Amino acid sequence: MSDTILLVDDEPSVLSAITRALRGEPYEVVSELSGELALERMAAQPFKVVLSDERMARMQGSEFLAIARSRYPGTVRILLTGHATLDAAIRAVNDGGIYKFLTKPWQDNDLKQAIRDALLKHDTEQEAWRLFGLLQQQHDMDDLEKLHPGISRLERDQEGNLMLPELSDDALNDLRRQCEKAFLDLDPASDSASDPADMVRGMFLHGIRN
Repeated sequence: MSDTILLVDDEPSVLSAITRALRGEPYEVVSELSGELALERMAAQPFKVVLSDERMARMQGSEFLAIARSRYPGTVRILLTGHATLDAAIRAVNDGGIYKFLTKPWQDNDLKQAIRDALLKHDTEQEAWRLFGLLQQQHDMDDLEKLHPGISRLERDQEGNLMLPELSDDALNDLRRQCEKAFLDLDPASDSASDPADMVRGMFLHGIRN
């Protein structure tokens, strides 16, 4: 998947300002003027990150992001708001699984950093779940369930992608270490000077999937 982000706001001037602020960043920027249109675009094109305004004329940003979360759980979600309230924040976190909040008026550097962090989060999580496929080949699922409760109860989204439980950064790092050990156990003759993580990633780049 290419590094593509989706901007959603019902004010064309805001979309233009954000797009200008992101000019020169190493990813593609797509924009839509409503949550409804954004959902149609997401059905046709994958996005790593979606940034939505909260106050829109029809569908509110938190409502849109909640639907996006249910349909495309791998997409990282950011909410932009100029009218932050405690109730709105709680609703957005609980229903939309918001990764970060940004307030209007935003600082361009903060906006850029938030999106970079969101892209990194997306790629890190996707890498972890690719490694999970390798780990499945090397370990009993009962053992994995003891280490990461809920990880064996997998569902799939509308596109057939695995909807996996969210893990903390520490849990993701632990999962990587287990995958790297599994790879070395699989190939004990491998060069000990090599980075196991790079070797595991290389295997997946050549077609290993769960």
